[in-house]
Amino acid sequence: MTGYYTYLISSLPMLHFGTKPPFPFNKFCQLCEGLIPDKDIDILKKASTPGEYNFDSALKNELVKIRAAHKKLDPLKYLRKNLGQSTKGQSPFFPDITHIALHAYRTPSILEAEKFLDQARWRFLDDLAIGHYFDIDSLTVYANKLLILERWERINTIDRVKALGKTLA
Repeated sequence: MTGYYTYLISSLPMLHFGTKPPFPFNKFCQLCEGLIPDKDIDILKKASTPGEYNFDSALKNELVKIRAAHKKLDPLKYLRKNLGQSTKGQSPFFPDITHIALHAYRTPSILEAEKFLDQARWRFLDDLAIGHYFDIDSLTVYANKLLILERWERINTIDRVKALGKTLA
């Protein structure tokens, strides 16, 4: 059956937020090569571009609105355009996104705020995967989750003293 990758997807390890990624994103793309068409490989590689899906863009826009209001700036010139967005920058598809952005903005720890945002992204991806078990959408969700895990692996393994020194220099 074309467009369904039952063997590939069923052979991939499960991903859980907060765990170490089983392999890097690049290796994931290599695993898929030869098993899925090149056009689908291109779709997966696009997943590595931040903000490629509307939820992420809408979340970033909400954070822009909150920060702009705090600084008394016009948020419209900083908003990203995404599908389904009105001309006023409103995103009707994600009713709880304002609460997510506010919670992250009000969290005193930057690291905890980022973790909260990535957990919200993870939940969105879980919801997106419903009904997509062995198709390209399922692989795209997997790729995005893998990228979230890779990001947290970098955060957790960074030499914090060295990073702080670079930041302050």
